[in-house]
Amino acid sequence: MKTKDLILEANSLPIEDRVMVVDSLLKSLNPPEAEIDRKWADVAKRRLAELRSGEVRAIPGDEVFAKIWSRFA
Repeated sequence: MKTKDLILEANSLPIEDRVMVVDSLLKSLNPPEAEIDRKWADVAKRRLAELRSGEVRAIPGDEVFAKIWSRFA
């Protein structure tokens, strides 16, 4: 099977199956590392706790991107 045919066939799959294919391909390019995943989970838990406690304030995404775009305009 040629690559082009494989891509066409993958594109015809239901969205859930395409997500599985993409996830599998990405993992083959960049295999997950348990220690790094654990560290990211720790960071996410800490940040969530900071948000919930009011220690930090969330900034809406549109504000963040507007600020970025204004810097590079």
